[in-house]
Amino acid sequence: MLIGIPKEIKNHEYRIGATPSMVRMLVEAGHTVRVQRNSGTQIGFTDEMFSAAGAQIVNSPADIYACEMVIKVKEPQESEYPLLREGQILFCYLHLAPDPVQTKHLLESKVIGIAYETVTDNHGKLPLLVPMSEIAGRISIQVGATSLQMNHGGKGVLLGGVPGVFPGRVTIIGGGVVGTEAARMALGLGASVTIIDRDLNRLRTLDSLFGPHLKTLYSTPSNIEESIVRSDLVIGAVLIPGKTAPRLITRDMLRKMTPGSVFVDVAIDQGGCAETSRPTTHQDPTYVVDGIVHYCVTNMPGACARTATLALTNATVDYALKIANKGYKQALSEYSGLRDGLNVCLGNVANEHVAADLGYKYVAPNKLLVG
Repeated sequence: MLIGIPKEIKNHEYRIGATPSMVRMLVEAGHTVRVQRNSGTQIGFTDEMFSAAGAQIVNSPADIYACEMVIKVKEPQESEYPLLREGQILFCYLHLAPDPVQTKHLLESKVIGIAYETVTDNHGKLPLLVPMSEIAGRISIQVGATSLQMNHGGKGVLLGGVPGVFPGRVTIIGGGVVGTEAARMALGLGASVTIIDRDLNRLRTLDSLFGPHLKTLYSTPSNIEESIVRSDLVIGAVLIPGKTAPRLITRDMLRKMTPGSVFVDVAIDQGGCAETSRPTTHQDPTYVVDGIVHYCVTNMPGACARTATLALTNATVDYALKIANKGYKQALSEYSGLRDGLNVCLGNVANEHVAADLGYKYVAPNKLLVG
């Protein structure tokens, strides 16, 4: 199979869809790999390293999008839509439910879009989302702590406090991977941390994992509001795989916080979990609503692009090899978890949540893989 690895063009996105090590594995499996020039240079993966791994180095995005399969990190950007072509396999993060424009273009181009964020494993987990969720959860505390500084518009609270001064208070909405890693970082800094989730078994697990240093709270609108109002930093970490994030945090809740408090919405990739959330970029990451600093960058792990690329490709390489070795129809037919990643296929919506949220007819993947 002819496989293309493009240079990412989203704002301050320096991750890349394959490392030289991953390219070597694809080439040794008999595939031809094209890598766009300078696509990994800024994070230490030079063109020479890719060439040594067996890649062809090409100059233009058109050379990449002429390939049978394109492996990348983030969803196609507007300038890439015209390069998509019928029958092409697109393997990357898509986050379609909150993005009707991208969905429309993918359907019109009739690509086969396999989304990292909805691929599942044998336990129903999300193996290609987990590494980025781990990074985003940890970054959320770093950027939240920085945003609390007065030179960044915050109210001047140090999360860890100092002897004789109370530490900062952190509320995390959602106890999944993002929430767990955010709690780990915040507790490590010495903050007072509360995590809110509606799954009592998950709260028990978190209680066992972190002990009495972490406070757990069952998710109700009243509990969310009461905890938010008392907090210096709020992390939005809710996820329903493939579906638009639920708006659990209202503007009225946030405006009751002390001015200069910070809200970091890690769920922004799926539309955000607050009424006041809107996507931002690494170039211009924050805005203020009712005195509350909002950080809503849609590609947070891109800030730590080398770590993120290594973590992501560790997870994606085996799936990429399955698709390339067998072709998408056979690979998705044989591996149900990979089949769960199929979001769009030859003009059809193959993910039930995306179809429901955007008003399209849902076509089951099994029906699209016959013939």
